[in-house]
Amino acid sequence: MLTMSQINHIKDLSNCGYRISEISKETGADPKTIRKYLSQEDFSPAPPVMAEKPSILDPFKPIIQKWLEDDKKHWRKQHHTAQRVYDRLVEEHGYAGSYSIVQRYLKKCRMQQVEKANLELVWDPGPAQVDFGEADFYEAGKTCRKKYLTVSFPYSNDGYSQVFGGETAECVCQGLQDIFEFIGGVPPLLIFDNATGVGRRVGDSIHESELFSRFRAHYHFRVRFCNPYSGWEKGNVERKVGYNRANLFVPVPHFTQIEKYNQKLLLQHEKKAEGLHYKKQIPIRELFEEDRKALLVLPPKRFNVCRYEWMNTDGYGKICLDGKHFYSTAPENAKRKVLVGIRAHTVDILTDGGQILTSHRRMFGEGRTDISDYSTTLAVLMKNSGAWHESGLRRETPDILRAYMDAQPKGKLKDCLRILNDLTNQYGFPAAASAMEMAAARGNVNICDAAVLAARITGYGIDTPPQSGPSLAIYDETFLKKGGSAS
Repeated sequence: MLTMSQINHIKDLSNCGYRISEISKETGADPKTIRKYLSQEDFSPAPPVMAEKPSILDPFKPIIQKWLEDDKKHWRKQHHTAQRVYDRLVEEHGYAGSYSIVQRYLKKCRMQQVEKANLELVWDPGPAQVDFGEADFYEAGKTCRKKYLTVSFPYSNDGYSQVFGGETAECVCQGLQDIFEFIGGVPPLLIFDNATGVGRRVGDSIHESELFSRFRAHYHFRVRFCNPYSGWEKGNVERKVGYNRANLFVPVPHFTQIEKYNQKLLLQHEKKAEGLHYKKQIPIRELFEEDRKALLVLPPKRFNVCRYEWMNTDGYGKICLDGKHFYSTAPENAKRKVLVGIRAHTVDILTDGGQILTSHRRMFGEGRTDISDYSTTLAVLMKNSGAWHESGLRRETPDILRAYMDAQPKGKLKDCLRILNDLTNQYGFPAAASAMEMAAARGNVNICDAAVLAARITGYGIDTPPQSGPSLAIYDETFLKKGGSAS
């Protein structure tokens, strides 16, 4: 870079009629440099910029930012201190710098967070924010931790939640669809966290999952993903996540079927909407009517929230989803590809033509699960009754029926399996097993008795008394009124 004195000397020579080659010979400057300064029109001074010196902490700053972002999801008394950050960096990542550098950096980060928190965003009616929270539930009597999708409207402060086993694209799309249909429209803009299962921002690019891209095209809404470590950009929904956990999920809810519970959650919102907006002091219900006016219309056809995959089965005809959850297809499908429909709550095993062969409840979590469809298991056991004693089906059979079938010779055992298979196909395995257990308790299992019992269990309940016949009062009044005889 030339000094201003050198540049002015070049300009003076040029003004005197010197050619560029002559100026280069005179000054020793490169001809390209001479042309650059001769063509430059603006020599105004630029404000100096203080270059930030490289720090030994630079490679570790993304790690620290991730820890601080995770802290926002937890109780403030369990947030990282500067000392804890320093200790973890040393122990887990080999940081060799000083504690004071870490301390100064954390102070700077927290000052920035305060500045961001003080920025009040103004929202127009219509847009919504989306995020997930976690809460404990009793599902069929067992405690489990599940995710709940929350959609909030910053303008009205209204919000809706739906419970799922995970944060997959199927869960997000299903939750959004159910909420759209409940409120009668589609928000024109949805704002997501950068780490949701539907997509994320990488630099200036947005990467969406295939299912979510199709879902968005179907419902015509726009989408925006928050910048990394910028949860304040969707602070309304983050507050709504905490509010719903404290108000909807305390005490810990009980349910047996998650889909019915989610319907109940949508209806519960009506009561919450009666409250006043925390700032505007207007009923949330009234403000949401402004949100509703800005919604897009629902499309005429409902989106099929399902991700289809061809998956390989193992030697038992089972597919593995999410690396740890196994679902049966049919034993004859062992060691081949099958078509699988993956939904928020169920996993469908399909024929090559797309018809449902069997459907399982979808499992989530870190623990291994293994789910079998007894109707397909029975078809194999009927041909190979010798495998009965080691089969998983035997363990699921009621005690009395299991003992009865264990005691039967091979031919009679096949008959029992055939009866169980026929009744399972017609009434479902629980009703078929219960009916056969009642028959076994009487000492003999036959198709006639078991079928009657299964029909009563599924149709009326085993202890339901028979209904009375039709009333003959009108008949009596018509034909016996004049003292006539019915004979």
